[in-house]
Amino acid sequence: MTTERQKTADRGWMRHALVVAARSTGNTAENPAVGCLVVSQNNQLIGIGHTAAGGRPHAEPQALEMAGEGAKGATAYVTLEPCAHHGQTPPCAEALVQAGIARVVIAAGDPDPRVSGKGAQILRDAGIEVETGVLEQQAAYQLAGFFSRITSGRPHVLLKMAKSADGKIAAGPGQRTQITGPLFKSRVHLLRARADAIMVGAQTVRIDKPSLTCRLPGLENRSPQIVIAGGDETLPLPENAIHFKGMVDFAESLRELGNMGINLLLVEGGAKIARSLLEADLVDEAILATAPLTIGEQGVDALAGLPLSHIEAEGRFVCKSTETVGRDVVKHYLRVKRTD
Repeated sequence: MTTERQKTADRGWMRHALVVAARSTGNTAENPAVGCLVVSQNNQLIGIGHTAAGGRPHAEPQALEMAGEGAKGATAYVTLEPCAHHGQTPPCAEALVQAGIARVVIAAGDPDPRVSGKGAQILRDAGIEVETGVLEQQAAYQLAGFFSRITSGRPHVLLKMAKSADGKIAAGPGQRTQITGPLFKSRVHLLRARADAIMVGAQTVRIDKPSLTCRLPGLENRSPQIVIAGGDETLPLPENAIHFKGMVDFAESLRELGNMGINLLLVEGGAKIARSLLEADLVDEAILATAPLTIGEQGVDALAGLPLSHIEAEGRFVCKSTETVGRDVVKHYLRVKRTD
């Protein structure tokens, strides 16, 4: 039976593993971003690993390689259930067994039917003590994109909006308007670094001609795949962009992106796309930044006529946090879990 002292230690190490896993978010192709720590019998960190760029190698073999012979009798902390199937690499669960790990602490189970429960069972069958559900909620949030693609066939959709105090996103139709300040702009670049793909509408491309890249120092290579919704062949597309032309069926388009291995989709605009996704109940998370300026009635509505209160109406979303970022007030909403 796990003591309270051990439970406290497990939570501490798992928090560390989640931080390690976050280094890979948005950079692991169709694979989940996982973190793994190997902790010796005298409670020393001797191995650390996270899913590599492109999805391989996985976190566990990297941590085990660093730990070397010290892995024998040690504890492994893994943010996602170790894989149990033979793919391009052997199962991570078997690697843990072969390394002589004595105990494995898992944050979240893997919903992939090739793994679900099987990874933990391989460990138990080998006589390894297995503890599950440690910081499970935090891990599930971090892995929301992978979980969404596996369980619903589409990416986790994060909608980012920047608006004036009176709910406008531009001074007028066709006018490029800077709404938020530089600190929130940097926050947006971090969101891009963590996303697998970024979606904007054809009108946004025509008016703003955005680069849609991550321009944070040291993270320039973490720019997401660009997805353009709407428009036709005359649209000046960024290189290698995915283009859904004409009238877009967003539910079908998201399924296509899921088939491409896109886990997390960041949606940056415009107003019509935001409204369409919200009305189709396809938004899982929203970040709404409000700047302290007033544009006036001639401005473009943030949700193309749909009231901003729609986000909180009928219990669709819950506000997770409110913070001030420079001059802007930023609210973070999470979709209320569906019960149907």
